[in-house]
Amino acid sequence: MANASLVNCRRRSTHSGRPGKLHAETDFIVVGAGSSGCALAARLSEYSNAQVTLLEAGGSDNHAYIAMPLTWMKLLMMPQFGWGTMSEPEPHMDGRVQMLPRGRVLGGCSTINGTMYIRGMAADYDAWRDLGLPGWGFADLLPYFRRAECNWRGASEQHGDSGPLSVTPMQPHPELYAPLIAAAATLGYHQIEDFNVPAPEGFGMPDCNIRNGRRHSAKNAYLDPARNRANLHVEPNAQVLRILIEEGRACGVEFERNGTRQVVRARREVILCGGTFNSPQLLMLSGIGPAQHLQEHGITPMVNLPGVGANLQDHAIAQTFWAAARDNTFDRDLRLDRLIFNVLRWQLTGHGTLAQSPLTVQGFIRSSEQQERPDLQFQASHVSFMARPWFPLWRKGAGHQISTGTLLLNPESRGRVSLRSADAHELPRILQNFMAEAHDRHGLRESIRFTRRLLQSAPAREVVAQELAPGANVQSDDELDAWLRSSVISAAHPTSTCAMGNDAMSVVDGELRVRGVAALRVADCSIMPRIIRGNTNAPAIAIGEKAADLVLGRSPAR
Repeated sequence: MANASLVNCRRRSTHSGRPGKLHAETDFIVVGAGSSGCALAARLSEYSNAQVTLLEAGGSDNHAYIAMPLTWMKLLMMPQFGWGTMSEPEPHMDGRVQMLPRGRVLGGCSTINGTMYIRGMAADYDAWRDLGLPGWGFADLLPYFRRAECNWRGASEQHGDSGPLSVTPMQPHPELYAPLIAAAATLGYHQIEDFNVPAPEGFGMPDCNIRNGRRHSAKNAYLDPARNRANLHVEPNAQVLRILIEEGRACGVEFERNGTRQVVRARREVILCGGTFNSPQLLMLSGIGPAQHLQEHGITPMVNLPGVGANLQDHAIAQTFWAAARDNTFDRDLRLDRLIFNVLRWQLTGHGTLAQSPLTVQGFIRSSEQQERPDLQFQASHVSFMARPWFPLWRKGAGHQISTGTLLLNPESRGRVSLRSADAHELPRILQNFMAEAHDRHGLRESIRFTRRLLQSAPAREVVAQELAPGANVQSDDELDAWLRSSVISAAHPTSTCAMGNDAMSVVDGELRVRGVAALRVADCSIMPRIIRGNTNAPAIAIGEKAADLVLGRSPAR
């Protein structure tokens, strides 16, 4: 397979070289039009002397469910917008297989996610810097977060107001928010107005990537304004099969579109932005990865990098479910006549209940006093996971419920991405390995105990009734562990399978260059040496922003 790549590298594409069309050769090839790839390709194309080709395996984002913020969970189930990725049977979760949604569409995961905009904590990035990665501390990345933002608060030391990405506030529920904020106060947590500060701790409502009531993805923010540039070509429905390497240098890629295999060469660099699952898979398919594993699949190793696919980290979510004390949850808005009215209202004005998710409150908290900073991200939503449209004499609704999910932000369990075969069309094997470590089981247990203290406090009892699941009879560590094994899900924040660093398991260096191969970089969440304590879309975009400066040799943003 490696020898075939060397031969393919010398082919020429038959596509026209006219501006706006796929060129036989280009300066930069960006693989993957997700959050990082959109930002990177758009910024590279600002340099008018460079020709940029962006290849995306998925297609158009032109769909009402994508634009409508409320319907993001439905999007996760729609095969035309995702890879269909599943985990392997999880050994510490009773052999359960999990859905691991990843966007296969222009905009990638920013096109199908819950739109939440959270950067993570300053100490997370400072820990990267302290691993021997200068330029990756929080002070180094803050200019890229600011450069990306058009924040509703305006310009400040922490925020930008002229970037391409809209950052707007999520509106609180008029009846449910205040009692839960009061409940958090009884446990010593204050209300905070901004989770995107260096050390967020407390309860409030998050920011989101929504503009005029519609999702504002990385594709909307970066690609749409840049699509008319003659030096940027975006090729959708183009799945990259392998990187072409000649004499130790990445010289292009082979991809497939509409059943036809084609080659495009890179005069300067190939940059992978395929994400935490696809970037390591593509490296391994190209002969870059753990040598023995590659040989098992008939791939000749070109560079033995044992860290490719290793070190997988993700946020596990512990769930609980509660009956609401009043008939004022989102189930009320799902009555069919109200839902139709709100769809029309949203289409005409961008306002109403469809313009955001039914999130009730969010908090960054500590599982114990021993934690130096928050290690749990608590979220409550005023909706049942079984919610559906309903109407009298037609069918019943799911009922008025409060659902909670608490993310374990500092997992110690590590998983792996590995090849299923040498066929690029086969999805990789993904073992999350959730709950493998005692530290993680303890943190998830404590998250449920915290949720009970919060929702059983006097202020919360105004709006929350009895616990539905796991149930008041589930109390011991063993009982809670059994519930967690049966119910924990992924937060869809995978990272670290092409980790940046200086040790033997590192895949890229501090300039994002793949070790052992010239002119090849990775720029997505797979390069995180450790997962950040927050959502991953905002840092994915910042990584794309910073990568553009690294690739072009520009001075770091200040």
